[in-house]
Amino acid sequence: MLPKSVQNLIDEFSKLPGIGPKTAARLVFYLLKKPKTDVLAFGNAVNELMENIKYCSQCFSITDAEICEICSDDGRQKEFLAVVEEPLDIVAIEKSGAYNGLYHVLGGAISPIDGIGPENLRIRQLLDRLNNNPKIKEVILATNPSLEGEATAVYIKTQIEKLRVNIEITRIARGLPVGGDLEYADEITLSRSLEGRKKYK
Repeated sequence: MLPKSVQNLIDEFSKLPGIGPKTAARLVFYLLKKPKTDVLAFGNAVNELMENIKYCSQCFSITDAEICEICSDDGRQKEFLAVVEEPLDIVAIEKSGAYNGLYHVLGGAISPIDGIGPENLRIRQLLDRLNNNPKIKEVILATNPSLEGEATAVYIKTQIEKLRVNIEITRIARGLPVGGDLEYADEITLSRSLEGRKKYK
């Protein structure tokens, strides 16, 4: 019914989270109304994203360099390491202004129902990083306050304790709603959660 090129783009947009076929169709028809230069600029931005963005070799956040701006910043407090699920969690924490340490991005959370186990996350890289960097004195488990986030935090705590005894393990305070995502938290709530973090038992 629709031209193949239109249907193909609808199908591709439908693969994005939160975008169903109807919304995808609206997006495609919106693009069809735009000037060709705008649509080409959109396509170029997507191409550049795939060509230029990579993962930081230290924290695994997204960057366009070998090492991201945060990891290469000498002004950061390198004795603190916040463990987060996704790069967007870093954006949320940075907006709060309550933290000036380093980060480690896991790339998700343990979720057996989704087929994601510890081996699918960057937990081994985290342990290697802690093993090779005695400057890190505190690991802040800043995974989401969901069942998956809690399971991930418990697993990481257990693994760190096997690795080292001279490191403090803390968990962000309960200012965030259970089941919530860090990336959607407002700056004040997130700031209080970080400042009120407690030793993880």
